[in-house]
Amino acid sequence: MSNPQQLRYSKEHEWLSAAEDGVSTIGITEHAANALGDVVFVQLPAVGDSVTAGETCGELESTKSVSDLYCPVSGEVTEVNEDVVNDPSLVNSAPFEGGWLFKVRVTDEPADLLTAAEYDAHIAG
Repeated sequence: MSNPQQLRYSKEHEWLSAAEDGVSTIGITEHAANALGDVVFVQLPAVGDSVTAGETCGELESTKSVSDLYCPVSGEVTEVNEDVVNDPSLVNSAPFEGGWLFKVRVTDEPADLLTAAEYDAHIAG
């Protein structure tokens, strides 16, 4: 499993893209998708919602469990991936591409986000 170098990661297994015009894309890592098993339902924040770094902002339901989704940054949701809402299996099949979850206009970014190497070490235990 290879975590893209250009992304940053939370210890709760979300990834964050570099901001383009102040907006970052958020998803869950391949490690998290594999641990969840087959994702069958996603509940995401709505466009316009305010989200807070480290707080829950949705959930992912798989055939094995229901897991909270944590936002790695604070800001306002600008877009939700409707493809994932309609086909949650994209989270498993393409967690870093078509399986992204939502976009946020970032107002605050915690200092504890991890690089790909740091995240690799984190999941290695």
